[in-house]
Amino acid sequence: MSPYTPSPSWPLERVLFALAGSVTLISALLATLVSPWFLLLTAFVGVNQWLYVLVGACPASAILKRACSLRSAIYPSGEGSVR
Repeated sequence: MSPYTPSPSWPLERVLFALAGSVTLISALLATLVSPWFLLLTAFVGVNQWLYVLVGACPASAILKRACSLRSAIYPSGEGSVR
């Protein structure tokens, strides 16, 4: 048996990374096609990423933890994150 056993769901960090990348790409596309004001959405994503780095939580991580019951791979017991 392999020492690596994948979990049935993605960890919180992987979902956050996918969400941030998707929103960044969509906002860049909207800034190009619609209005440069959509770059504010890109800045908002960057601020939230830094919040997660510095504090261990951001609004998206709090929502995903509660709504989707996701667990962190970095902080499995929750000691590094704000609840």
